[in-house]
Amino acid sequence: MTSVPVRRRVEGDINSSRARVAWQSGHLGREGRAIVDADARVFLRQSLSTPVLNAVAKAQGIYLEDVDGRRYMDFHGNSVHHIGYAHPVLVDALERQLRELTFSPRRYTNRWAVQLAEKLAEITPGRLQRSLFAPSGSDAVEIALKLARLATGRYKTVSFWDAFHGAGFGASSVGGEEIFRGGALGPLLPGTEHVAPPECYRCAYGHPDLDGGPRLEVCHLACASYLRSVLEREGDVAAVVAEPIRTVPIIPPEPFWAEVRKACDDNGALLVFDEVPNALGKTGRMYSCEHYGVVPDVVVTGKALGGGIVPIAAVTALPELDAGADRAIGHYTHEKNPLLACAALTTIEIIERDGLVARAAALGELAGRRLAELKTAHRLIGHVRNKGLLMGIELVRDRASKERATDEADAVLYRCLELGLSYKTTMGNVLTLTPPLVVEEHELERAFEILDQAISEIETTRR
Repeated sequence: MTSVPVRRRVEGDINSSRARVAWQSGHLGREGRAIVDADARVFLRQSLSTPVLNAVAKAQGIYLEDVDGRRYMDFHGNSVHHIGYAHPVLVDALERQLRELTFSPRRYTNRWAVQLAEKLAEITPGRLQRSLFAPSGSDAVEIALKLARLATGRYKTVSFWDAFHGAGFGASSVGGEEIFRGGALGPLLPGTEHVAPPECYRCAYGHPDLDGGPRLEVCHLACASYLRSVLEREGDVAAVVAEPIRTVPIIPPEPFWAEVRKACDDNGALLVFDEVPNALGKTGRMYSCEHYGVVPDVVVTGKALGGGIVPIAAVTALPELDAGADRAIGHYTHEKNPLLACAALTTIEIIERDGLVARAAALGELAGRRLAELKTAHRLIGHVRNKGLLMGIELVRDRASKERATDEADAVLYRCLELGLSYKTTMGNVLTLTPPLVVEEHELERAFEILDQAISEIETTRR
């Protein structure tokens, strides 16, 4: 099949060694430099995480503090810090759990693991009722792939270019980022077909957008139609694997997922939603697919599930997909670890008790207004978007051509770090901000002030 060329996503926090070195020379003290240099000596190098930027001494609430005492509002957090770092209720719960039960071998269970599975059945959309736990989102995605094969008797998948689903071979195969799958890393899993993402601002099918918004009367959801065509032509696809809302972020037009759901049903394919970064309230709903009223056959939860302290992920599926009784599709040593399950249960309890999902929705409305104001004020901003506290600011050199302003995005990032705001840049030019759900309104306002100042300064120096 003809596919859209892979675009390499470049992470803005390390994508320019010159900018990184310049920033470090002015901001790392003796201890910070010593730790960063030691890190470079003892770890295997890999893109996106080596070399490192800085050394952290403390993480509390929405803040990181480096070893030299500088504090940063962390609007990245690898999407794990929905309840903030070191939440005291979670810390207390884990301290109690350490004194009660710390491990559960395979062939045994415990009440914390069972209660977590019951809780996931309660909060996930629709009739998703049966779970397996894994130590990472990447592992959980691979469980979902195995489950789809067993349940359908098929092995092919359809997923989206530029998507990230994890770093394992299976997860990288359905992912669409060259940096995780290209060169000597291939060949990967067979039958992993890809289509262009439903990104209206940069429509791969050549349809125009109206100020970054979809024009469905013109495009007629060409992205969904093409996906249906792939399912029909392949004929034996086990699953469509996708993030309902991508963390870049890419926010599909409202009818998109309903069309994909129908295409899956018509062609006997399962719909697997990877909600690892955005579930548990980030977008203003417990699961981001709820914005579209579409229920998947399998959903993967992770990252924030461990409360920013421990790693845990979960696969939750329809009961009729319970097809692996004679196969080991997860079988992880810490599959039903009571400490990890306690962390996940307590995290969900905190989110529910403190109304953090509704809070993210309300703060998201404020964020949407501030983003629109930034776009009006700055020629460097081509497009903004958000759902709840998932926010994206796309920097372009020219709004008509939409040329990616990668160097400018790099400069804005390092200036924001100087001013006390940390976030991630994706696709080389999209400032991606995902603060904890506990962020205060004045902290959110301060973040927009920093962005406004940083972008203004870069625009002034690069006229």
